[in-house]
Amino acid sequence: MKPAFSIIVPVYNRPQEVEELVRSLAKQSDKDFQLIIVEDGSTVPCQEQVLELRDKLNIKYFHKSNEGRSIARNYGMERADGDFFIFVDSDCILPPDYIESLKKSLQENPCDCFGGPDTAHESFSDVQKAINFSMTSFFTTGGIRGGKKSMEKFTPRTFNMGFSKNVYNKVGGFREMFSEDIDMSTRIKNAGFKTVLYPDVKVFHKRRVDFKKFWKQVHVFGMSRITLQLLYPGSMKLVHWLPALFVIFGLGLVIASFFNYWFLIPLVVYFVVLLIAALVDTRSPKIALLALPASAIQLGGYGTGFIRAYVWKILLRHGRDVNDEIQRRKGK
Repeated sequence: MKPAFSIIVPVYNRPQEVEELVRSLAKQSDKDFQLIIVEDGSTVPCQEQVLELRDKLNIKYFHKSNEGRSIARNYGMERADGDFFIFVDSDCILPPDYIESLKKSLQENPCDCFGGPDTAHESFSDVQKAINFSMTSFFTTGGIRGGKKSMEKFTPRTFNMGFSKNVYNKVGGFREMFSEDIDMSTRIKNAGFKTVLYPDVKVFHKRRVDFKKFWKQVHVFGMSRITLQLLYPGSMKLVHWLPALFVIFGLGLVIASFFNYWFLIPLVVYFVVLLIAALVDTRSPKIALLALPASAIQLGGYGTGFIRAYVWKILLRHGRDVNDEIQRRKGK
């Protein structure tokens, strides 16, 4: 029987994480879906972990040459049987009622494209939980990653996103670029399709396992925001500037503190507020303390990436044509 949903997951060298994702899907209360795993040139494949549960799930497994996660997602959509495509990252775990909640949400508030929030699972490490706080807190990201409170209109992201086959037929697939999910969401909205946030359709998202990898990730996020501005002039909002402003003013306050330490008071107040918010959110003093460096990395990494790309691509006008850049990456 044709499934209602096709869950499409691009994978690159993450067999252990994929195993956790597949096991969480095997526990779904509603199994009206198929799982499509697209191994994007992995040297450490997850085929064994995936096919181990093929008697409990409708699974399609593919192994292709490495071309990037966007191309892998498009590869999966071309081979999907469902009328609605769902995208989650390979480092996600889905609650047992994910499909059930999604069906209910679609019935109550139909849409062409949806997105949902992500949060930390109780099994995650303290560092992962701290990173999760830094990526979802209103005080660090403005709530733009799937929360109920946001400084920006909601934009679905591929850690928890879905759209109909009709959307795919009209808009096309993902483009191989950084922040490809924001680009896709923008193209879907510009095509006139309805996009909705489903707050109850959540995933548990591991994100990065250490602060060094986390810095590299958010630094790229900051740089890609400039690419999106060049693609969609006027799309950049105040919330996207905040990490860069934090870096600039924070550095200025630190320098000024050499002359008068009272200049550090605004930074101290901000991090005290962060600590209190993290305590309330996580109910763990240890995680709350780890949330302070995690938040500093989130703001600093994104802010420096934003500044770097803004100066190079906009102020100095060294950025090549964005569409040419996308085609260049596609051809890699």
